[in-house]
Amino acid sequence: MKTQTIEIIVTPQGKSSVQTLGFTGSSCRDASKFIEQALGQRTSETLTAEFHQAESVRQTNQQRNG
Repeated sequence: MKTQTIEIIVTPQGKSSVQTLGFTGSSCRDASKFIEQALGQRTSETLTAEFHQAESVRQTNQQRNG
């Protein structure tokens, strides 16, 4: 199992970013939700390959079983 990490970066100018590592699919959003709420409104989002890969695998399984 991969190690799951949430990385919070704050620049000297006060800009913050949250990066999740080791999560698959939308579980990263669930894990970092409380941090994003504490930091304020999100201004941008960049999704990783892990996010998209897990979603397509889940869709493939649903089609085979359904």
